[in-house]
Parts: sequence; structure tokens; C-alpha cells
Amino acid sequence: MKRTVKTQRTPTVRRLNLAEWLYAFWKFSRPHTIIGTSLSVLGMYLIAFDAQIALSQLPTDVGAGFADSSLIERMVHWLNPPLQPLLLAWIACLCGNIYIVGLNQLEDVEIDKINKPHLPIASGEFSQRTGQILIALTGILALVLAGAAGWYLFGMIAISLAIGTAYSLPPIRLKRFPFWAALCIFSVRGAIVNLGLFLHFNWLWQGILGIPSSVWTLTLFIVVFTFAIAIFKDIPDLEGDRQYHITTFTIALGKEKVFNLALWVITTCYIGIIIAGILGLPSVNSTFLISTHLLLLALLWWRSRQVNLQDKSAIASCYQFIWKLFFLEYILFPVACLLG
Repeated sequence: MKRTVKTQRTPTVRRLNLAEWLYAFWKFSRPHTIIGTSLSVLGMYLIAFDAQIALSQLPTDVGAGFADSSLIERMVHWLNPPLQPLLLAWIACLCGNIYIVGLNQLEDVEIDKINKPHLPIASGEFSQRTGQILIALTGILALVLAGAAGWYLFGMIAISLAIGTAYSLPPIRLKRFPFWAALCIFSVRGAIVNLGLFLHFNWLWQGILGIPSSVWTLTLFIVVFTFAIAIFKDIPDLEGDRQYHITTFTIALGKEKVFNLALWVITTCYIGIIIAGILGLPSVNSTFLISTHLLLLALLWWRSRQVNLQDKSAIASCYQFIWKLFFLEYILFPVACLLG
């Protein structure tokens, strides 16, 4: 017998005061992705800025504005970075982020009523029309600001929006397929964002397109780490995905196997970057890199032993913990570059 899905009544949209509307908009933007995007922009900005200062210390005419900088002068430059490129890229990326997560909510209203009933469209805080206006405005603003900032940022934003659209929007709707859904997530947040941002900042300051080994190392780490996020995020959403025929790794393999797979993928990330630190990365402080990642690896395994896979709230809490580890990487790696 063909299984039918009961259509749920669209919630009544209620009037919100300004504070309630802003809080609903904050939820609409998916705060953990906003934090991740913000830190990725800041992290790549700092790495590119440090690379510029380091290059200026070489006996060449490149980066003459920082020529013959002593260590003290280098620190002074670190304390007085040019903020306009950072702010423009940050706002453009935030707008792109909101477009992508907002479009996903517009297309997943019925699923979100089961998996994420607190989201504003599913809960009735925002109407479908409000969601459509928000994603239209943020999508356009992201492209306009990126175009004003530079071609590399524009290309990064445009590709990200295109993939985000294909991920959520019928008839393509790649999120229906586990492999393509994961590929969308880790390709954008892992490779496209990191490399695109570094190329953007590096071109603005140095006029060159080289990507140092430290950036490739961080990008590879984030790509693999984001794959773990991509497969883990569906564990607490099992019920709604199954009811609305969204095939995920969790449905195909089961909670325990996906949980363990994500755990070992992140472990591989940490072991890989520890090995990179042992082998030595140019302009990166190996001692700091190795010690901090050993600590995070131990913390990961300690935290994983406290998760009850039968408790949806416990799984969701662990998912947020994994995002916090993701956030930390964009703080720790730039610090390691500065100390190098």
C-alpha cells in the first residue's frame, strides 16, 4: 500500500512587536551558521593579513607599505588592520548565508513542523511571504555587495548561492540525496568559502593569487570536518525526514553508525592537522597547533561518551558541540599563524 503523508495545517501568522520580530529573524538566520560564517570570514581575513605582513618582511618590493617591519611593528600592524574589506566581505557573506538557510526553511515548512518547530515559518511567527521577501533581499544584497568588493568575492558568493538554491529548491532539490546533500554542504562551507575568501583578501592587498600551504591545510581540515557536520545534522531529524521521504545517511545506515562515522571523521581531521604540525607548516606555530588539537581531540571523545542516541535533545546538544569545535578552528588556526 502506498504510504501517504498527512498534510498539516499552516499555522496562523501572529503579529510581532519589534523585539519579537528581531528574535524571530535571528532564528530564521540559523545562529550557528551565522557564527560559523562570521568566524570563517574573520579567520581567512587574519590569515591573509598575516601573510601580507610576513611577505613584507622579505627583501623585495612587494608589500612595500610594511617594508623592514620589526616584530614590534608587525604587532602594531596587527592591532591596526584595514577594516573596510573585512566588513564588506562579512556583510555580503552574512546575506548569502541568510538566503541559503532561509530558502531551505521555505521549502521545508512541513518537515520543520516535526524536526524544528521553533523556526519562525514553521511556528507561524513569519509568513511564507515574509520569508520570500527576506531571501530575495538578502540574496540580491549579497551579490551587490560582493560585486562592489571584488570579482573573487562575487564569484564565491554567486557559486555558493547557486549551490544553496540547488540544494533546497525543486525540481533539483539535492538534499533528497545523501551524497549530493553532503557534497553541497562541505563544498561550499569547506572549499569554496575558504579559498574564495583568501583569494579575495590576498588579491586586494598583494595583487597575487598564490595560496600558501597553511591555507590548503585549513581548507582540507574544514572540508572533511564539514562532511561530519553534514551527516551528523540529520540524526536528530530522523522522524521528519522519514515521514517526508528525504533520504539521509541516518535513514540508510542508522543513528549509531552515522554517529560513529562522524566521530571518526572528526578524529581524522584532528590527527591530520597534528601530523601537519609535526611535519611543520611554514609560518605556523607547530607547538601551539599540536597542543590545542590534542586537547580538542580528547575533549571530543570525552563528550561523545555522554551522548544517549535515544535522546533527541542529547543528540542535538552534541551537534551544537561539534559546531563549537568548528568555530574554534577559525580562532585557533589564525592564532597559530600569528604566533608563527
